[in-house]
Amino acid sequence: MSDRILIGVGVALATTLAGGVVYAAKSLSRPGAAVTAAPTPAPTAATEGPAYPKAASSSEAPPTGAAIDPEATRALVRMGSYLRTLKDINLRARVTREEVMLDGQKTQRVSDVEVTARRPNRLRVTVRDDRQPRNFYYDGKTFTLFAPSNGFYAQADAPATIGELSDRLEEKFKIQLPLVDLFRWGTDDANLAALTSAIVLTPNKVDGVTVDHYAFRQDGADWQLWVQEGEHPLPRKLVITTTSDEARPQYTAEWTWNLSPSINDREFTFSPPKGAKKITFKQVGTARTAAKNAQKARAR
Repeated sequence: MSDRILIGVGVALATTLAGGVVYAAKSLSRPGAAVTAAPTPAPTAATEGPAYPKAASSSEAPPTGAAIDPEATRALVRMGSYLRTLKDINLRARVTREEVMLDGQKTQRVSDVEVTARRPNRLRVTVRDDRQPRNFYYDGKTFTLFAPSNGFYAQADAPATIGELSDRLEEKFKIQLPLVDLFRWGTDDANLAALTSAIVLTPNKVDGVTVDHYAFRQDGADWQLWVQEGEHPLPRKLVITTTSDEARPQYTAEWTWNLSPSINDREFTFSPPKGAKKITFKQVGTARTAAKNAQKARAR
């Protein structure tokens, strides 16, 4: 499945606010940018993984039919509308993704992601992962990708907004910002018509917060969404099951939101630590290919 799943709720707040970076399944994978430089391996810029469900637009008419509950699609639109009102945000996510091995066995990988954003043109993302820790900085003028495990970093001139930055990184460098679809939620990138099923389930709790529970289906993926009840309809949990892969791997994310963070603009500007080495994004792409080839060779 090449497109983002419809709802865009996952780890990378990026155009309005809504979605993430995962590796749950090969059938939903999007190439990321590994930051490895021979002979020392460097982490991945944006790990391959299923793209988040695509952002829901308030301007698009929801699909109709027996399998579509209008209450479920209205919940997506309402959440997207609310996310677009947020300016300063700090978001923490615990992400669990299942990776399918060559013999079909599934393994789990867990990472913690922190996103701090000031719309429209400030973003910092920290990915804590034993395998590929990485940091992203955007101060409105420059984008930096830093691999703290070995001190490599790459930089590029950046456009004027988080949304434009996300598009440029994907088109030019094949880098997907973590949770970027959270920022696309509610924009014209939506495609509610892709839904083949939308149902309302029993309300429950996520991390002690009362949430409404919804289940959706579209070509290649089933996904569930838990949305906070009340005046702040924030996405609290997302589970994506890849149905186009016979192993049916899952991606799970749980989010904790801080809507009144203390933010200083200096947080978004990268200052190279002592001993850090600058490389180019072309080198990043070359290293990614080398790392993939080495991984395939080890698997033989």
